[in-house]
Amino acid sequence: MKKCRIVALLSQKGGAGKTTVTMQLAAGLARRGLEVGVADLDPQESALRWADSAPEDHPFPAKVAAFGGDAKEIAAALKAFSKPLDILLLDCPPSIEHSHTLTALESADLGLVPVVPSPPDLWSARAVERLILQRMGSKGRLKGAMLPNRVQRTALAGNVLEVMREFTLPVLNASLSQRNAYAQSAVIGASVYELGKAAEASQLEVDWLVDAVMELLGRGS
Repeated sequence: MKKCRIVALLSQKGGAGKTTVTMQLAAGLARRGLEVGVADLDPQESALRWADSAPEDHPFPAKVAAFGGDAKEIAAALKAFSKPLDILLLDCPPSIEHSHTLTALESADLGLVPVVPSPPDLWSARAVERLILQRMGSKGRLKGAMLPNRVQRTALAGNVLEVMREFTLPVLNASLSQRNAYAQSAVIGASVYELGKAAEASQLEVDWLVDAVMELLGRGS
């Protein structure tokens, strides 16, 4: 029986692009022939709304569902939802104090933290890192990593990226830039892969992200 690998996407504040990363990563993983699911644990249900925007004749390539309730109810629901899947992505609320976030980490094999390279986002990422490291100490299989997201090619962003490498958690050898293609794909309930040649740079970034995540999960590329 195959084992579903679970990735929790975490942030401590809004604007980190957590849902965007979740949905692009889900689409990229599905293109590798994997059965992928997205569990929307954020009360805003942005991932579910994204998938629901897709046309009926071209649905989003991953199974997307929203979950609520207490920790026990969510854990049981995630277990049932993940059974037919190879990889399940958990789009968590933008708060490490939220019970859904804490429940997600209990189930996860990997905690992935999208970080916009700005000082305020860097400060909030420290709190997320502390939570993951704490849970790694009690859960032998849990891994964690930082993902530079919405990166702009400026001197400030470069300086912040250098500071990120001083974190205890590793920084993925992949990043997503600030590109219109990511927002455009959300409008049509799709990923950057559906935008054709105009989004080729974004597609390449997502490919690199998929490679990095699969390597961390021990699945190869």
